[in-house]
Amino acid sequence: MSENLLEIDRLKMHFPITGGVMLKQVASVKAVDDISLFIRHGETLGLVGESGCGKSTLGKCAVRLNTPTDGKIIFDGQDITHAKPSKLRGVRRDMQMIFQDPAESLDPRMSVRAIIEEAFAIQKIGVRKERYDKVKYLLDRVGLPTSAIDKFPFEFSGGQRQRIGIARAIALNPKLVIADEPVSALDVSVQSQVLNLMMELQREMNLAYLFIAHDLAVVKHISDRVAVMYLGKIVELADADAIYKNPKHAYTKALLSAIPIPDPLIKKQRILLEGDVPSPIDPPAGSAFGHRISHSRYEETIGMDLSLVEIEKDHWVAADPCCLEEVDYQKASSLRDRGTAEAL
Repeated sequence: MSENLLEIDRLKMHFPITGGVMLKQVASVKAVDDISLFIRHGETLGLVGESGCGKSTLGKCAVRLNTPTDGKIIFDGQDITHAKPSKLRGVRRDMQMIFQDPAESLDPRMSVRAIIEEAFAIQKIGVRKERYDKVKYLLDRVGLPTSAIDKFPFEFSGGQRQRIGIARAIALNPKLVIADEPVSALDVSVQSQVLNLMMELQREMNLAYLFIAHDLAVVKHISDRVAVMYLGKIVELADADAIYKNPKHAYTKALLSAIPIPDPLIKKQRILLEGDVPSPIDPPAGSAFGHRISHSRYEETIGMDLSLVEIEKDHWVAADPCCLEEVDYQKASSLRDRGTAEAL
């Protein structure tokens, strides 16, 4: 068995934009643009970045809700990049998704029993009595009373609805769960309850999570490794401790500076980002973040290889002169050039 449960290799997801009388493609939205990463069995990879950077699209590609434009998706040793629906049905027993909005992701016309039981029906698992007993067990497992089984989503609070979503996601004993901002729509007091439930389920079931969020404080609580995404690309990837204690990329530092400190006597310097996020329809030719902050070395990055370099053990960062301290850039640049020479 491979150590990696999910491997994404140079993935691209470009959505076409059509125009004119003949509705020809005139441009494309580069939501995910050349991303490579992996998730090990039983680990949590946190994926963070601003709204609109492509996090959710990457998650949907991973479970093949979107068919990628280019690249590869390897799940548990199988290439599912262009797998047909008949093959995906079996694969999806092992990969599930928790959606961001628990109110919108649950069909209001279906009872809780029908919502959770649907997975068993699609996969042709068990008979009516067995499915009923399994739904009761799952509700108990996520902290909901048995009486909830015949109720409808509108009868529950946001936190309870998200627990129903989690019960649906774990119903088939999956290996991987894509959690797309699962607590962002919840009150802070409820967030910790849901996060603790997810971590408890992970220990019991050896689940792997791709945990998508824009709140670095939440990601720190649950993640083993963290990937920082900006405008469709990963700009930094490392163990959670390394990201929080020794961030390398300027964008990561700006995100970390926004985490509030509970002690009012401690003053923290906030890094305020200038400029606007570039459009994924027409991204800059060079460093996207350098373009945003009008960095003096931006022109230098046009046409430059800005791919990730392992600057320290298991710590990867984009070799970008606009976003790294000079000593880090020189090291990353040297490693990048050495790797290019070895490849030739």
